[in-house]
Amino acid sequence: MALRVFKSNAQMDEKEIFDRIQQGDEKALELIYKKYYRMMTKLVITNSGTEDEARDVYQDALVVFWQKARSGNLVMTAKMSTYIYSICQNLWRKELDRKKRLSNEEKDAAQSMDMDSPEREKIIARCLDQLGETCRKVLMYYYFDEMSMQEIAEKLGFANTDTAKTKKYKCKQKLDELVKAQYTEHDFLD
Repeated sequence: MALRVFKSNAQMDEKEIFDRIQQGDEKALELIYKKYYRMMTKLVITNSGTEDEARDVYQDALVVFWQKARSGNLVMTAKMSTYIYSICQNLWRKELDRKKRLSNEEKDAAQSMDMDSPEREKIIARCLDQLGETCRKVLMYYYFDEMSMQEIAEKLGFANTDTAKTKKYKCKQKLDELVKAQYTEHDFLD
């Protein structure tokens, strides 16, 4: 009877660990998790992230790595740490982009039209009527119906939310110019 000798986790090289992960060995994944935790979370933390965000990104990266390794389509041409690090980088970059977009949408919402008096409402309504139909709809949907950029893009047949944002920005500029050209600051004072 042959006696099979198992190496301790500390003695396994990357190839053996990767082979075990490909075979579905979750213990090998745990080993990787612990081994690279500091390196991967430091990436996020040093790039404007919190400890919780870093942990989430690292866990998501390991899920991606696990799925790719288990699919049999992943051929390791670099160290596992390099591959997982690049996944973490991409995930964190996407998260930062998402945060930036949300922040910009919040700023837009904060700049919504101030219409706390009937006179202001009349002035804005008159100027809105002077805009083209598309501009009028974009601004009405955004400021009055509080529709998202996604909803506006779908309703007006724009290619995507970026097109809707650009259109809203340009239309708001036109409206501001109309208001400034036709009314003085005095018109807005109660």
